[in-house]
Amino acid sequence: MLTWFIKRRLAAFEKRYGYDASYLRDLADVDLRAFFKFARAASIGNYRRDIPLEALHAARLAAIVAEDCGPCTQLCVAFALEDGIPARTITAVLAGDEAAMPELAHLGYRFVRAVNARDPGVEALREEIVQRWGKRALVALGLQMVNARLYPTLKYALGYGKACQRVIVAGEPVTVAHAA
Repeated sequence: MLTWFIKRRLAAFEKRYGYDASYLRDLADVDLRAFFKFARAASIGNYRRDIPLEALHAARLAAIVAEDCGPCTQLCVAFALEDGIPARTITAVLAGDEAAMPELAHLGYRFVRAVNARDPGVEALREEIVQRWGKRALVALGLQMVNARLYPTLKYALGYGKACQRVIVAGEPVTVAHAA
């Protein structure tokens, strides 16, 4: 009964976002306990304390682009649009067009890129984030980065990470600038 309910919820999620969650259905079939442990771990992406949505979504998008070849990135685009982030901001982040990013998005984007590159300049960005929004905002950004790795990593580990797709924002294809 519980597996039926989970699969029904996953089907609704897939329909709403146009996302293939076959790997999550497979996980639930193999071991419900593992499914719930993964879901619990993945819930860290819901932590958004004290961080402006524009910075949070820019960080999430920058982090997912480093991990994924399309489907999970497209899902994060849908989440950003749903939270009211302008399409032009999302497009700028995905394209790596820093000049076109609004200030808050730019800070979130630069922070993720610096952390991923292990750039010593991350210290100044970290200080700026804490000064502007506090330590909980810094934690929120860090958790977004960790969360961005969970889904693609599990998907690829289970053998479902074979399909890449073009990312679309507000009906327009976007060329995604992947980190070097």
